[in-house]
Amino acid sequence: MDQGTNRKLPSGGEILVETLITHGARHVFCVPGESFLAVLDALHDAPLTLTVCRQEGGAAMMADAYGKLTGEPGICFVTRAPGATNASAGVHIAREDSTPMILFIGQVARGIQEREAFQEIDYRRMFGPLAKWVAEIDDPERIPEFVTRAFYTATSGRPGPVVLALPEDVLSATAGLKPVDRYRRVEAHPGEDDMARLAAMLAAAQRPFVLVGGGGWSAEACADLRTFSENWRLPVGVSFRCQDYFDNEHANYAGDVGIGVNPKLRQRVQAADLLLVLGARLGEMTTGGYKLLDIPKPRNTLIHAYPGPEEIGRVYQPALGINAAMGPMARALARLEPPAQPGWAEETAKAHADYLEWTTPPAIPGEVQLGEIMDWLGNRLPADAILTNGAGNYSAWPNRFHRYRCYRTLLGPTSGSMGYGLPAAVAAKRLYPERTVIAFAGDGCFLMTAQEFATACQYGLAIMVILINNAMYGTIRMYQERAYPGRVSGTALENPDFAALARAFGGHGETVARTEDFAPAFERAVASFRPALIELRVDPEAITPSMTLSEIRTKAVADKKKST
Repeated sequence: MDQGTNRKLPSGGEILVETLITHGARHVFCVPGESFLAVLDALHDAPLTLTVCRQEGGAAMMADAYGKLTGEPGICFVTRAPGATNASAGVHIAREDSTPMILFIGQVARGIQEREAFQEIDYRRMFGPLAKWVAEIDDPERIPEFVTRAFYTATSGRPGPVVLALPEDVLSATAGLKPVDRYRRVEAHPGEDDMARLAAMLAAAQRPFVLVGGGGWSAEACADLRTFSENWRLPVGVSFRCQDYFDNEHANYAGDVGIGVNPKLRQRVQAADLLLVLGARLGEMTTGGYKLLDIPKPRNTLIHAYPGPEEIGRVYQPALGINAAMGPMARALARLEPPAQPGWAEETAKAHADYLEWTTPPAIPGEVQLGEIMDWLGNRLPADAILTNGAGNYSAWPNRFHRYRCYRTLLGPTSGSMGYGLPAAVAAKRLYPERTVIAFAGDGCFLMTAQEFATACQYGLAIMVILINNAMYGTIRMYQERAYPGRVSGTALENPDFAALARAFGGHGETVARTEDFAPAFERAVASFRPALIELRVDPEAITPSMTLSEIRTKAVADKKKST
């Protein structure tokens, strides 16, 4: 009891929820647990949208998707030990994707810690390599302090996940509510000298190229990037799974620099005399296994702008490093005065032509032509439709052959985490119920988090799952055939009737075995106004858009013979 006002003091759980509201949180994703019952009670009357999920990995992936879509930390609550270990998949995705996120984990009571009590884990040690900051709140009076720091940490510099452990007795104890103001994002801005040097270096270039990616972008920053590109007539490429950062139909768009990069685009990047990298880490996927550029000093003149100073010069030494958040950096670029007649405009046009040629879908074996389906979807879907995917060879189809027009219409894990597409779609539809949301999944990928289809049904979220079924872990099978041709082990799958499974959950299910049956199945699914799944039964030979399974195996055998 507060002696000054005779009012009941709030519990730690109530203080926590009130602090979340102060900092602008709107949605909470969770799997309930007895370790944070006080928080669940506080949420009962709170003006927050609660999404109860079916597995903690899915809940954390939804929080990551929320962070991507809004730029604000996605909030996730899970219980101790099993809940925390399940949620770690989503934390890793947020780390790799530079997504702001806060994971709250229930913890054993303070009085029994360090005994390996039931489901006790030291979360500082467990999540240390995955999160930007990991802490345990041991006093209810410090909850506002810790939560406030979590918001600042998750969004400042290179965005990323924060993990806070919540001892059960801290959440049930009472304390005075210490007021805080809503956090404001702390952003580094480029200096005038940096921008002057950048402009001079760019004006002197003959074959410049712009590569964008990473976290911390916004629709406004992407608009400024477009203005800069148009003013200077620069070709713009994007890093792995960042295709929605720049309108793919824009005359300056050159394509994505990631897995399965267009060979012509790879040559263009390598031949660039100046490479302006904005927000991308230049990690393994973007650089093709660190082979795209020379280490440590690239032959290209490298300008690397990044929100966290720790990444600048980490692998590649830049001629000019700029520590700046992408919003301020893009605004500064949009204000730069270009030369009267940039000499590279013709090359920019060629880069876009190469992209258009590369994204013309090829024919594949079998009765289901995924290229024709992608073309049909491109004409049918609104420009703001959100497409999600997990990991697998199937993701080449939405990643390469769909043309993204708007920022944050693509949600895919750069970490290569299977199972992401479905939870991400649930989060997107929960946040934007008026928008079309489609999750692409492989048969193996879908069953990693298939239980979250029940979450979509519970909340009446009319997402669409397009499931590409080839009865195998396709990516691993592809690598297996390359390394051990003909020796299939551990990659074949026996699957359920996916359409029937969707109906069992309470959704709409369709099975498509011929291309011409897709469009009517899609329209029936839309007309159902329910969560829907369309299973596409594709020929196992159609392992990639460019090579069949047999061709990969034959080439591997021939290569082995040559090497011996």
